[in-house]
Amino acid sequence: MRDMLPGDMARFRRIEAAFREVCLGWGYEEVRTPTIEQLYLFTQAGTLSPQMLDRVYSFLDYDGWTGERVVLRPDSTIPAVRLFAEHMAERDEARLFYVQNVLRFDPGDGEREDWQCGVELLGDTFPQGDIELILMARETLDRLSLETRLKLSHPGIARSLLDKAGLSVTEQLALYDRVLAGDLSGLDEVEAKLPGSASIRALLAKDGQAPAFLKNLETVLTPAVPEVGGPLRELSAVSGTLDGMGIAHEISPLLVRNFEYYTGPVFHIFSGDTWVGGGGRYDQLAALVGGRSVPASGFAIEMDEVAELLSEPAVESGAVTIRWGDVSELGSAMALAVALRKAGVSVRAGALTHSGSVSVRAGALTHSGSQGEVLVSRGEFSLTLNGSKPKKLNDIAEVVRAVTGA
Repeated sequence: MRDMLPGDMARFRRIEAAFREVCLGWGYEEVRTPTIEQLYLFTQAGTLSPQMLDRVYSFLDYDGWTGERVVLRPDSTIPAVRLFAEHMAERDEARLFYVQNVLRFDPGDGEREDWQCGVELLGDTFPQGDIELILMARETLDRLSLETRLKLSHPGIARSLLDKAGLSVTEQLALYDRVLAGDLSGLDEVEAKLPGSASIRALLAKDGQAPAFLKNLETVLTPAVPEVGGPLRELSAVSGTLDGMGIAHEISPLLVRNFEYYTGPVFHIFSGDTWVGGGGRYDQLAALVGGRSVPASGFAIEMDEVAELLSEPAVESGAVTIRWGDVSELGSAMALAVALRKAGVSVRAGALTHSGSVSVRAGALTHSGSQGEVLVSRGEFSLTLNGSKPKKLNDIAEVVRAVTGA
């Protein structure tokens, strides 16, 4: 966990504002789920990967007689789907978004609190919903002036191959984790169990440009594993639409982490070499958390990763300092501060100066732009703007007019 300093918060709000504008513009509604959820929500079959379950903060919520095992929210999608099942079950479709944190244990020095901008689209939406989410993620990052790269994948590609090779679910997860960690020898083991197949390792261990790479995957894999045809067709439906829109993207067959969680096309977005977010289709999740079966997809933008790529936050110009030399002038000075605030000038209380006076400053005095100073003394206001000579004014209204006019 870590503190967020003023610069961190300025970037946070900038990301949040861009994301909210995009979501509202696409007709999504904002929600927020509790920080503490019931543990069983995440332990039901398939709702959270075994790797993630090892990283949750879990404890007993003791009420004096009995207790219930609860968990700090390690994932936002599962609670959002629970929220839909409990409060929006009558809807055929729901478009939801949120800005909230997830808390996950890390045995090393990694971050244990991550902030995410997330979207969940619940309803019969393939492939329109998958494409819509990709466009929303790209638009958010565009508003932040970040260049993006898009990669598509489908867990069904690897799942079909591993099923055909006769691996159990446990064996599939173990082998897939090895591959994601860089040990590609697991692909050779799969190939050995699929007689007549071409080099799976050479084909799956690289990325390719769509749509040519998708066609190559179909040509090579389908004869040995016909079951891979379905996932490839779904991936082609999304890829083909994006290609027709002129949106460049790559196909990455082994992109999906926690591949048992997703049921359809998955996408990841990079800015340069930095992964900044992604998501995909999870059609079975609503039923697993106790609701009716609803097709769904979603994505999340990782705010910490995006913040690292943003420039330094701009400092607000238009600084005005209000000072007084005697405590008897404090009321007039603060009344002026209130009037300036009502006129749209940002104000913050300053500290005691060397003479014992107090300053109220709007913005940062070191920043270039419209600046000024007001000295309150004996019922008068002495105003200096942009280094000009001091001008005597009789009341607060005159000061406000002069400052806002400048």
